Amino acid sequence: NAESWGAATMSFCQRLEQTAIARDSLLCVGLDPHAKELPEFTARRALDFSLRLIDQTKHVAMSYKPNVAFFEALGKDGAAALEDVMKALPSDALSVLDAKRGDIGTTSDAYAASAFEMLKADCVTVSPYLGGDSLEPFLRNARHGAFILCKTSNKGSMDLQELEVGAGPDRKPLYLEVARLANTWNTNDNVGLVVGATHPQCMSRIRAAVPDMWFLSPGVGAQGGDLASALEAGLRADGLGLLLPISRAISGAPNPRDAAETLNRSINEMRQNLRRR
Repeated sequence: NAESWGAATMSFCQRLEQTAIARDSLLCVGLDPHAKELPEFTARRALDFSLRLIDQTKHVAMSYKPNVAFFEALGKDGAAALEDVMKALPSDALSVLDAKRGDIGTTSDAYAASAFEMLKADCVTVSPYLGGDSLEPFLRNARHGAFILCKTSNKGSMDLQELEVGAGPDRKPLYLEVARLANTWNTNDNVGLVVGATHPQCMSRIRAAVPDMWFLSPGVGAQGGDLASALEAGLRADGLGLLLPISRAISGAPNPRDAAETLNRSINEMRQNLRRR
């Protein structure tokens, strides 16, 4: 997707920046067709749900984030539905495949091929737990990107992500070490971080540590994250660098089009206000 933007040599983060500016949007629409959202949990219903959301939001979203789990749970028909969803995404928006992949060697190669070659995703979410070599297949092509799990939006994130590592003045929570490492892996300008909007204080610390990186920040709305707090903590100095995936607040609204427009307008007004400070 978004193949029409720029030259083939443009990095994923450059594509993010150009798309955000061109569409005047940081809104990422989550495509999460879980059973409670559907009249019946079938691939046909999941596809219809996703296509409706795309159609209702294509004028304001800068990106879309299909969650592969909901499609994989529907077997081969679900896999076919996901392919159809990816093909239906607007050509001037970016796709974030929410798969949270993490493995080594040829398995990681296969996951990357599935995301980028078969599904034509622009980027994919990945786990850093197996180390830098496990992420290399996702990062070798600068046009493709990866958002690395850093400080996730769930309550249980503190079990591991807030453990202290290092010694003396270098002692820090694990999520800050992940951010530091991710910055060193960003040699192709195609690495971002998943930083939950439910933890604005942690987000502020991560932003201070990596002032230029892009964040994918789920958690606004149904998970309890506050939009204003997330923007204040996570935006870069240029008013960019923060991709806000929102799903249920749009899909569950009586009019998803109105909900998406209102969210995008609110995001942009808050961005402007913060930049005036």
